Amino acid sequence: MNIGLIWFRRDLRLDDNPALLAASRECDSLIAAFIHAPQEEGDHILGEASHWWLHYSLLALDQSLRTRGSRLILLEGESEQHVKRLVDRAGVTRVYWNRLYEPKTIPRDTQIKTALETAGIEVRSFNAQLLYEPWQVKNRQGGPFRVFTPFWKACLAKGDSPPPADTPPTLPPTPEAVKGTALESLGLLPHISWDSGMQDAWQPGEASARKQLQRFCDNALLDYKEARDHPDVAGTSRLSPHLHFGEIGPRRVVAEVQRSAAQNPASGWIGAAEGFIRQIYWREFGHHLLYHFPESVEKPIDERFQAFPWGTDYQKALRAWQKGRTGIPMVDAGMRELWHTGWMHNRVRMLVASLLTKNLLIPWQEGERWFRDTLVDADLANNVMGWQWTAGCGVDAAPYFRIFNPVTQGQRFDPSGDYVRRWLPELAKLPTKLIHAPWAADASELARHGIRLGKDYPRPIVDLKATRERALAAYGEIRTSA
Repeated sequence: MNIGLIWFRRDLRLDDNPALLAASRECDSLIAAFIHAPQEEGDHILGEASHWWLHYSLLALDQSLRTRGSRLILLEGESEQHVKRLVDRAGVTRVYWNRLYEPKTIPRDTQIKTALETAGIEVRSFNAQLLYEPWQVKNRQGGPFRVFTPFWKACLAKGDSPPPADTPPTLPPTPEAVKGTALESLGLLPHISWDSGMQDAWQPGEASARKQLQRFCDNALLDYKEARDHPDVAGTSRLSPHLHFGEIGPRRVVAEVQRSAAQNPASGWIGAAEGFIRQIYWREFGHHLLYHFPESVEKPIDERFQAFPWGTDYQKALRAWQKGRTGIPMVDAGMRELWHTGWMHNRVRMLVASLLTKNLLIPWQEGERWFRDTLVDADLANNVMGWQWTAGCGVDAAPYFRIFNPVTQGQRFDPSGDYVRRWLPELAKLPTKLIHAPWAADASELARHGIRLGKDYPRPIVDLKATRERALAAYGEIRTSA
C-alpha cells in the first residue's frame, strides 16, 4: 500500500498542481499537509498582510480538499521534523512537493530530500510556480539573463510551456489517525481589527482566483495595454496575490488569456493578450534573477551602488512616507491604498519607490521591507526586482538614472484626479488643476476649497526639483566606478 504525503507550500490549489495530480494517481492513501514555519524564511518572513491572506487561503484549500475526499493537515514548527514525523508515524512511502526557488528554501528542501531518500523514502518534486524553471533559460554563454527583452525572446524561442495539469476528480483518503492543529492556532490573523479594508477588497482562495481571471478576460483584457498604467480605472488583472500564494498557476493564466483572445478574433485581442502575457514573463524574470543572484535580497546587483551616498538620518521622512503624509498627492494616495487594501497599483508602486530612493535618498531595502510587511502579494522575487529596478541598482535598468516626477505622472495617468480623491478625501474638493500639486496654488485659492496646507494636508517634505538634482549628483559620484 502506497501512503503519500503532499507538502503544500505556495501552491494552494488543486488545479494545475502537478505534485497533487501525481500523488492522487500513485497513492492509495494521501496526507495533504501545510507546515507553518516562518522562522525558516530568515529575515524575509511574510508580513502581517500576507499572513491575513494565508489564513483565508488555507481555509479555502481545506474546503476544496474536502469536496474531493481529503482534508488539510496543518502543522507548525520545523519542516524537516514534521515531515519525518509524518513519514514515521503514518508509514509514508512517497513524498511530493512543488519546487520553491528562494535562497532560504532551496537548501532546506535539498536537506529534507536527502534525509528522506537516505531513509528509503521516494521524493518527487515538480514545477507548479513558473512557466520555465530558472535553469532552463540561459543566454548564449550559458549564464543567466540580466536584461528582460532577451530573456523574453529566449523563452518564446523555447515554445509553449507545458499545458496546465488537470484537477484530480477525487483524492485518496487521509488516514484517520493523522491529526493537525487548528487554523486559528497559527495566529495568522491580526490581534486588532485593522484588516476591514482587505476584507472588502479581496477574497482569497482558488475559486476566487479563477473568478478574478475570468472577470479580467471578460472586462479588462482588451484595453489592458492602455489601461494598465492608469490607477484611476480597473485596468489590471489583480491576480498578483493569487499567483503569489499559488491559488492559480501561471500556466492556467496564460492558457485562459490565450483562449479568450482566440475566441475574440476582432482587432486588438491578440495584441492585448500578448501585452498581458509579457507581464507574466516579467514575473518569471524576477524569479530567474532571484535564483541566479540570491544576494540581491539585500545587496544591489549593480555593485557600484555599494558606494551610493544614501541618507542616514531619515526616520522621520520614512514614517511620513509609510503613513502617506509626504505632501505629494500621488505618493500619499498610493501609500494609503496600500495600508487600507494590502495592494497598490503598479504604476504608483514605481512612483512611491522613486520618491523614497531618489528624492529622499532612503535605501531601497527600507521600502522593500515595508512592502513585504504590508502587501498581500509580497512575492520576494518580484518585490526585490521592483525595488532594485526603481532604485537603479538592479538589472534591466534604463540607460539613464530614471527619476519619476509624481506630479507629471499623476497628471498623465490620473488626469481627472479620481485616484487621488479616492484615497485622500481631504483633497476631494480641489479642482483637477490643483489636485496633483496643491502647493503650487496660493493660500487664498486653497482656502476657497477648504484646504490649509500644513493643517488639512501636509506641505511637501521635499522639493522635487532640488532633490532630483541631488539624486543625479549622488549617482554621478558612482557612475564611473568599476
